[in-house]
Amino acid sequence: MDLTDRQIAIIKAAVEEFTETAKPVGSVTLEKKYKLGVSPATLRNEMADLEEKGFLSQGHTSAGRTPTPTAIKFYIKQLMKEQDLSVAEEVSVKEKVWDHRFDADSLLREACQVLARRSNSLSVATTSSGKTYHAGYSNLLSFPEFFNIDVTRKVLELLDGTDLLSEVFGRAIGNQPIHVLIGHELGPDFFEPVSLIFADLQIGDNKGSLGVISSYRQQYQKNIPLVRYVANLINQISQDW
Repeated sequence: MDLTDRQIAIIKAAVEEFTETAKPVGSVTLEKKYKLGVSPATLRNEMADLEEKGFLSQGHTSAGRTPTPTAIKFYIKQLMKEQDLSVAEEVSVKEKVWDHRFDADSLLREACQVLARRSNSLSVATTSSGKTYHAGYSNLLSFPEFFNIDVTRKVLELLDGTDLLSEVFGRAIGNQPIHVLIGHELGPDFFEPVSLIFADLQIGDNKGSLGVISSYRQQYQKNIPLVRYVANLINQISQDW
């Protein structure tokens, strides 16, 4: 889909503003805060066009607009700069996970604990042998999206057994090392404000997945490299099992 440089700048600004505030983004805010060099009226016209193209949505006429999953994925793939882990962070993560290198259950439990703490998210893992692991449930309440009991209930239902969670992991398309599922890609009904970042695992003879569930406003630039690093660490540790 063809986008002008101005429209790309608007998408970038809208995603970053919405991530920070959790509020619909208006043209006046974009003009004043992001210095896009055009009037609010011009921005409104551009935002209306982006709405038609599926990058923005509007709840009602007087409200600002929110980025759609299409916009967020475009931002992740085209505009976002990842925040690589520092050497100190890598060492700290490796030390915590390394101590559990001789037992798959202990390794995955600790990996989930590390991911939950460092991502401020709900961390989850599954294996093809039918086991599930999770940590960080209370982190969901850091985001107003999960004040909606129906949204939170739907996410927690995924943890009741391996089948539902594995089904969600199986919805990712492609062989890329990191997968991102947003909104209805996770399932119908109340998953709209939810996102999942995950990586594939190979643990001895078992395949698996490891990732974090959070608001669809989560810090992708930080959490994507974090999930990648922890998953790669697990794959390295378990490659000779």
